[in-house]
Amino acid sequence: MKERKTKATKRFTYFLNLDTTSHKAGANNLTIKNNVGQDNAHDTGTTGTSTYGTTMTMTVREAKALQRFLNETLTTDTTTL
Repeated sequence: MKERKTKATKRFTYFLNLDTTSHKAGANNLTIKNNVGQDNAHDTGTTGTSTYGTTMTMTVREAKALQRFLNETLTTDTTTL
């Protein structure tokens, strides 16, 4: 069964694709897309470049590792951020 979940914020859209019946590598993945408009693209510090339209895709396993890292690192008592 295929399932797609989406969450959008002002700067990013997150797409989670789950396929419980597929055994293909990469069938379950998380994609993060930059939503910043072309006129408001974030400057990367290099003349003529921006992050407009940038996407990043990772497997669900990699996304879970990222989630664990963030949960361990970004605690509610973190005041240095």
